[in-house]
Amino acid sequence: MKNSAFLVVIALACVAPVHAQTVSVRAREIHNSAIVIDTHADTPQRFLDEDYDIGSTDAKDPGHISLDKAKAGNLGAEFFSIWVEPEANQGHFARRTLDLIDSVYQQAARHPDRMTMAFSVADIERAHREHKLAALLGIEGGHSIENDVRLLRDFYRLGVRYMTLSWSNTNEWADSSGDIDNPKVEHHNGLTAGGKQIVLEMNRLGMLVDVSHVSDKTFYDALATTKAPVIASHSSARALTNHPRNMTDDMLRAVASNGGVVQVNFYNAFIDENYRKAAEAQAKDRDAAVKAYADQVKAAGKTITYLDEDRIEREWAARIPRPPLSSLIDHIDHIAKVAGVDHVGLGSDFDGVSGATPAGIDSAADLPKITQALLDRGYSADDIRKILGGNLLRVFREAERVSREMQASR
Repeated sequence: MKNSAFLVVIALACVAPVHAQTVSVRAREIHNSAIVIDTHADTPQRFLDEDYDIGSTDAKDPGHISLDKAKAGNLGAEFFSIWVEPEANQGHFARRTLDLIDSVYQQAARHPDRMTMAFSVADIERAHREHKLAALLGIEGGHSIENDVRLLRDFYRLGVRYMTLSWSNTNEWADSSGDIDNPKVEHHNGLTAGGKQIVLEMNRLGMLVDVSHVSDKTFYDALATTKAPVIASHSSARALTNHPRNMTDDMLRAVASNGGVVQVNFYNAFIDENYRKAAEAQAKDRDAAVKAYADQVKAAGKTITYLDEDRIEREWAARIPRPPLSSLIDHIDHIAKVAGVDHVGLGSDFDGVSGATPAGIDSAADLPKITQALLDRGYSADDIRKILGGNLLRVFREAERVSREMQASR
């Protein structure tokens, strides 16, 4: 549940009617035979700020991720997003990053029989054999390293296996799509020379380079610099939904040429043009409501919390109907056709968009519905398994290989 000019959080899933989809025996067989990997969930915010336990069995909990929901959806590996809100954490980005990383380790320690930290392809495959959720870490926003490559290396040692070069804020070395049109922000025309060195150091470490959130110029600079395939951990297709967070067809083809993978975001404003326009139309009034409440709280000598803002945004977004599941499948299908079926996967943004997912996808438990929808569109079992996780494993394995080569040559 992130607060930015581009994100509007919708209300609980129960507000709009959900059209049930039957998952056939064949679809479940295919789904359960795959290592299902999702590359973006913001659940660490809940771990840290709400003391949420991933082992919760509360049927009324609105969150997308729990161990029970993961098991029901055969979710084998989750990259937990380590996202540091830049305004509220000025001066201590790294400290907040460390706290969020620790929150994931604490969850794994609470549930060692069902969840394990993972740092490699081999770890993901081992967790799959042991029927445990593999928990991986991805930093969402290069500001977390505070312009210090030593911090980047430290975060890798702690288990971070991808970093999004920027979040919605341009940092000192990478332009973001989130503020690229803001004349008050100092931009760099893509990546700075230092930013390119950070990309190369990520290659050397074996940390995946994530190009979600970056400006178009940063995207192309990253692809021109990297020695390993990139990922877009949670982005969709701009040809279908005209949002700067999404990838143009030329960008999709560039990722394919690089050998990388685009992990489709489930957020409604990224997968449905009508929803995007409705969310954009209400943004001014919604932001005014948040500010009014913040002023009221400040007058009382307190500070508005993350959860306060989320509650207000849910109330406003409840006015927008959820799009059908077909909107999400359209994006997977489009990327598979433009970039190739070897270059598309799943990057849900679970727990970062609350109920703002398409009808029928209320949590990780509903992931088999995606397999059913792909099967209905004529995808083979092998191609479905690639989309569910095989493509990401291939890219991760290649990043590990490049890292070994670079370290050996050094």
